[in-house]
Amino acid sequence: MSTIRVALIEDHDLTRVGIRTALQQRSEIEFVGEAANGTEGLKLLEISKPDIGIVDIGLPDMDGIELTRRFKASHLSDEDAKTKILILTLQDNEEAVMAAFAAGADSYCMKNISFDNLLEALEVTSEGNAWIDPAIARIVLQQVKSTPQGSDTPPPRETVTINAAPTEYSQLLEAYPLTERELEVLQLIVEGCSNAIIAEKLYITVGTVKTHVRNILNKLCADDRTQAAVLALRSGLVG
Repeated sequence: MSTIRVALIEDHDLTRVGIRTALQQRSEIEFVGEAANGTEGLKLLEISKPDIGIVDIGLPDMDGIELTRRFKASHLSDEDAKTKILILTLQDNEEAVMAAFAAGADSYCMKNISFDNLLEALEVTSEGNAWIDPAIARIVLQQVKSTPQGSDTPPPRETVTINAAPTEYSQLLEAYPLTERELEVLQLIVEGCSNAIIAEKLYITVGTVKTHVRNILNKLCADDRTQAAVLALRSGLVG
């Protein structure tokens, strides 16, 4: 795995020092800088151009959602802008979650996440996929379930994008059917499980889980785990 360049924007001193210290001890992470407020954080992202910016949602001068919105908006036409935003928060209410994704956040983690899961989130995010804390995934998927099938109102573009019709899903799955094991992994993805938890539940290695996830995304033509979960729910693959 190549090195992931990470910047940290967090106003709480102890939390910031703790995360920074832990990240600096990992050879696969290059820690490029930190900031304690939104204004300095925005400058940090612009100057250091990290692969991932870990952004606290509760910054004192400009919250993490606004910072994310401004940063993403300033790079809409910049094809070279590859920085992903991972929101770090204590808030798991629906309004905060959906606002973060609407602002352009790529991944969303609770602050009580284990460091191993944070590393997994960084890895998944750096690969261009969304990593959503299990507590948050339930909120996102609940919104999907509550959206009527025939509704003219699409889900938020920044959260998931679904372009194919149900009949196209059926044809796709007939051509590239999921194996029994892939269906088991997909069910656990829908339940918000991380790769590590899936591996533990199915008694397989994390590397094997990653292979199954990659195959699932390819077969469903999904961009990330969240979209795969939505496709699975809407096509009836899982319940």
